[in-house]
Amino acid sequence: MRVIFHTGAHCTDGDRILKCLLRNNQTFSRRGIAAPGPGKYRELLGQSFRAMSTTQPAPDAREVLMDAILDDDHADRMILSNAYFLGSRRFAVQDGQFYPAAPERVTHLQKLFPGDQLSLFMGLRNPATFLPAVLGDATPELLADALGGAEPQKLRWSDCLRRIRAAAPDMEMTVWCNEDTPLLWAHIIRQMAGLQPDEKIVGGFDLLSDLITREGMQRFRAYLHKYPRLNEQQKRGVIAAFLENFAIPEQVEEELDLPGWTEDLVEEMTELYDEDLARIRNIPGVTLLDP
Repeated sequence: MRVIFHTGAHCTDGDRILKCLLRNNQTFSRRGIAAPGPGKYRELLGQSFRAMSTTQPAPDAREVLMDAILDDDHADRMILSNAYFLGSRRFAVQDGQFYPAAPERVTHLQKLFPGDQLSLFMGLRNPATFLPAVLGDATPELLADALGGAEPQKLRWSDCLRRIRAAAPDMEMTVWCNEDTPLLWAHIIRQMAGLQPDEKIVGGFDLLSDLITREGMQRFRAYLHKYPRLNEQQKRGVIAAFLENFAIPEQVEEELDLPGWTEDLVEEMTELYDEDLARIRNIPGVTLLDP
């Protein structure tokens, strides 16, 4: 079985992706694709992770997990989604690293699903917006501990991904930038489900409808109705244009509120993030989705 683990680098659009997967469940199930509700596995896997800190999984652990998650249904592909697969929000940044527990977590997943083909899907995020999102309410002491004395400019997603690859060299990884998610939304869902680029899914514009005005969404649907033969790349260009003209400001603007945060620092971190994406493209076994 191919098992897909989706995690969202906290505060991306993980919950929306999960809802979209669940909306397609009936169609997916006919294709041998299972996207179970989170209540069937999140706490179960959390308990397993905690137990594996002191002991190895039982020989029948996979069978027990599958019975609990799938209710004896058959599937060739299973999609599990949880923002906390690689670590809790509190430990999303620690000792100057993104998700320091990630190597241990993927090692646990390999032990829990031996013999399965595992894939990790992960949304990345500009550190200049990620850090305030996960550490914005932290005390100065917790903030200093999270950064481990390092400057925020030193944080690299490529370092995190390389550590995951070292711990799980056979685990395929697909990543994308949270900033590009509105353009890649339907493509991400299809990639997780193993669908062809032109296959229909329910909720292919769910995220866009949350980001632009009602008038913008009506005009967008009217445009697609007028030009039904647009390919995926052309649709992304249209989505970008509608986001530019009809975006709801409070839905697309992000607060950058950390002690000492300046516009110059944010600009520097954004430039370094763009440079880091070039490194990520060259990591073997990692696919970076482009808009």
